[in-house]
Amino acid sequence: MKKILIHSGYIKLDQFLKLSDCVSTGGMAKALLQEGHVLVNGEVEERRGRKLYPGDQIEVQDNGTFQVEGGGVKEE
Repeated sequence: MKKILIHSGYIKLDQFLKLSDCVSTGGMAKALLQEGHVLVNGEVEERRGRKLYPGDQIEVQDNGTFQVEGGGVKEE
């Protein structure tokens, strides 16, 4: 599982997808979400603006599983 560290209290899902290198543009994030390829804490999520907090787990089809942590990017 790859851990994505944030420096604020939360990050929006579309920003997270770009930060984690799952997509390169907001349009790609929107399409990925509309197709139901993103799970947040085990549930399908379609809202780009969904706020993610430290401890949330995100699974992206064909990209793996990520966890939000509070601070850069590190691998476990």
